[in-house]
Amino acid sequence: MTDPILISITGLDRPGITAALTRVLAGFDVNVLDIGQSVIHDALSLGMLVQIPDATEIQTVKEAVREAAGGLGLAVRFVDIPAQSYDEWVEKQGKPRHVVTLLAQRVTACQISRLAQVVADNGLNIDKITRLSGRIPLKSARSTSQASVEFSLRGPVDDLPALQRGFMALADEIEVDIAFQENNLYRRNRRLLAFDMDSTLIKGEVIDELAKRAGVGEQVAAITERAMRGELDFKQSLGERLSLLRGLPESALDEVAGSLTLMDGAERLICTVKKLGYKTAILSGGFAYFGRVLQQKLGIDYVYANELEIENGAITGRVCGGIVDGPRKAALLEELAKKEGISLEQTIAVGDGANDLPMLSIAGLGIAFRAKPLVKASAKHALNTLGLDAILYLMGVHERETRG
Repeated sequence: MTDPILISITGLDRPGITAALTRVLAGFDVNVLDIGQSVIHDALSLGMLVQIPDATEIQTVKEAVREAAGGLGLAVRFVDIPAQSYDEWVEKQGKPRHVVTLLAQRVTACQISRLAQVVADNGLNIDKITRLSGRIPLKSARSTSQASVEFSLRGPVDDLPALQRGFMALADEIEVDIAFQENNLYRRNRRLLAFDMDSTLIKGEVIDELAKRAGVGEQVAAITERAMRGELDFKQSLGERLSLLRGLPESALDEVAGSLTLMDGAERLICTVKKLGYKTAILSGGFAYFGRVLQQKLGIDYVYANELEIENGAITGRVCGGIVDGPRKAALLEELAKKEGISLEQTIAVGDGANDLPMLSIAGLGIAFRAKPLVKASAKHALNTLGLDAILYLMGVHERETRG
């Protein structure tokens, strides 16, 4: 067989182009070694790496393809590929694959340039770039609320922590989110999505809202903030806060439940993953009463949180049973994965506080969402720019797949 030939075709896209050109090649019994196609604003770029049988005149094939392309108003270019070069290219297919996802309110050339430079500086090659967010109308191109581009990379990573630090520093500098993941079979095969509740699935902290009604809002909020930053032991801080709520009427629970505000993108995310067959869970150091309210509203499958003790129509300042703290959240995630018959690699965990770090660290995709600095720095991934539905981009879901 002859050395491979790369055929590159560009021009205005329309139906039938690929069929027409490959029909010509089929007439010469040509072997297609690789093929790829992309279209941006109806501008077609089609590449085929082919091998022509020995008994066939190569120039005859080229002229036939050139004639067919010209008849379609397309430009064609041929590049002869030496067999040795092809063999070296084939050997590279075993190299590790990765995905970097850029998320921002709008994507700029500066962002892409800076990200691509980090990639290059770490010896990685960009194989493919895909826009995951929807098409942007010109009138909102400078102010769109959500944009995402995915980069498929190839090559070994010599120093993964250094690469991740580089992306994190860049994300902070140019005010975007950047997620780096191994491109393996689990990435689009997750099956369980677990949320922290307060300041993750909902805006604000329920215990702070209860504290306001008890007249101890500032005291409790200060303790909550220190606990979320990891400055206080969670069990101890929960006990201190609950003791300040002693005597608060049970009716305050209904009042706070009625004022819960979902986090941006929460409904779209949960609706989409449910369509994809995911199970969903709330694993919270907050209170199960409010978790069940969200469960009914959103169709959450599992809720694990602290049960407030109520006596004589008032909060006692204690919880029933064991406290759901960081280690317990991680254990619950493992239990749910086992119950669903999946591996931890197939789980996604999302949280904002220090007590979420144990479950974020063992999940296949652990995401610190609008998190405190300690949590953001310690988690595998961090999202700060967009809403919860941006997680769909980290899963590789294109915006068009979420419509309808």
